[in-house]
Amino acid sequence: MSWQSGSLVRRLPYTRPLSNALHFYQNRQLDIYAAKEAHRLTLRQLVFFGRQMDSDRLIKSANYVRTELPVRIAHRIRDLQALPYVVVTQEGVAKVYELYWSAFERFRRFPPITNLSENEAFCEFLENILDEHAPAIPSLSLGLSLASPHLPPDSLDSFMHRMLVSRISRRVLAEHHVALTKSLGKNSLEAQDPHVGIIYTALNLKNSVDKCVRLLRNRPYCIVDDMGESRPDRTWPEVIVDGHLDTKFSYICEHLEYILFELLKNAMQATEFQHGDATALPPIRATIVAGENDVGVRISDQGGGLSSAFIQSPSDLFSFSHVRNATRMDDDRLGALRTASFRGVRATVAEQVGEETERSTDPESQGGIAPHQRIGLGLPMSNIFATYFGGSLELVSLDGWGTDVYLRLPKLGTNLEGIEV
Repeated sequence: MSWQSGSLVRRLPYTRPLSNALHFYQNRQLDIYAAKEAHRLTLRQLVFFGRQMDSDRLIKSANYVRTELPVRIAHRIRDLQALPYVVVTQEGVAKVYELYWSAFERFRRFPPITNLSENEAFCEFLENILDEHAPAIPSLSLGLSLASPHLPPDSLDSFMHRMLVSRISRRVLAEHHVALTKSLGKNSLEAQDPHVGIIYTALNLKNSVDKCVRLLRNRPYCIVDDMGESRPDRTWPEVIVDGHLDTKFSYICEHLEYILFELLKNAMQATEFQHGDATALPPIRATIVAGENDVGVRISDQGGGLSSAFIQSPSDLFSFSHVRNATRMDDDRLGALRTASFRGVRATVAEQVGEETERSTDPESQGGIAPHQRIGLGLPMSNIFATYFGGSLELVSLDGWGTDVYLRLPKLGTNLEGIEV
């Protein structure tokens, strides 16, 4: 159902021949940076620093990002180097290793920023790096899927968690600084949706749910029934939103809406799968709750639950190991990951509905359906986004009936980033 969605071995490619002396020099530099601790931040710190932005504070922000990112990259290069050789040489992993080395060297050599003109050049540099690293998520997922037989499930999932959380943290710092640069001289707090950089300071949770529902329900209903006939008379399930509908909190809108979009999409597809012969689909319910320290969303569907021969526990859907989630080794999924590795994956709602990709002529692309179908990254990435600032995501299945998904996010902005060194 829709919730579940031979190894190529080669030597690490190098863009140019490197002498042993240069390798030694590079590793000595890596040792210096990997010995440093990453300076973890909270949402409140990011908002506080960016709230009264001027040129001096912007240059301080630029130099913080310039010196912090190579430290975080260095720790992940060390993680890659600690993998068994048979894993590092897998298709996809070697590609990411080279991307990280290149980024580390370029950040390390980037000169200090002293004025706004130099900051503009630095922002262009950051945006180019972000574009270059778009293939990192599907490439890592592909390589680790192929290497799954060579790593214990706990080790594989722990490695992928560190890599993906660190990647999110670097993108947050880079994108936040670029957004602060673009907003210099403007009062973003007086906008209709007040924000500081990429952080929305009064993010309306119901509006985000409604937006994701609208995007999903605007897709044409192009499911084919058991007789091979389409059902143009059908529409996607209705979503009823209830609870504390005026809930607002400070958060990164892009992260929240990616999670909501994935969870609602899965609920809709599961409901359609379970009730394909019904004249009308049962509704999905999204309940919003605001507590003293957290906000929560429960998404309940009647999609039959998560019972499957491929997984033993709902949490296994977050796993990258074929031991816990057998679909990781499906040929179709590996093929989709290879395709996505060329395109890149940025893990945004805009990407999911086709706004950041060139539309093809097939009905799904024209209808705005996600261009990265069946690659198995939606739930794992949603879990990473949810836990990044100390939240949680839990799946509870009542097999034969449906699934409840519980998303909890901290609303005070005081939780440190969940990166590991």
